[in-house]
Amino acid sequence: MVVAIIGLAAGAVVLSVPDPRPSVAEDAERFAARLSRAREEAVLSNRPVAVEATPAGYGFSVFDGAEWSALDEGPFGPETWTAGTTVDPSNPPMRIVFDPTGVADPAALTLTRDRQSRTIAVDGAGEVRLNG
Repeated sequence: MVVAIIGLAAGAVVLSVPDPRPSVAEDAERFAARLSRAREEAVLSNRPVAVEATPAGYGFSVFDGAEWSALDEGPFGPETWTAGTTVDPSNPPMRIVFDPTGVADPAALTLTRDRQSRTIAVDGAGEVRLNG
């Protein structure tokens, strides 16, 4: 009898513990904010800035007029998606390039985890929107 009560109590505790991972909405908000910051960097530095998103995560690069190189200073370090997150489109990896005026080709990326989805979209003017 005592063992059954302890088992029920332990089960209730396990069910009430929140998931320690950030939600897919938090991942999407962070990615959208970093895309906006990449656009600002392109305008402020007067050079193209690219963001490449893969199934594993995303990273930034900058074009110096001759070649692309990793941009990993300040908020631009490479980032991995939270475990269990799927990315669409995933193949080939999505690459968004903000030109020095802040313009980009339209693109959209959807993050999904635990039956929840959020879509991050960049329009032709380089504006970043979070949907879902």
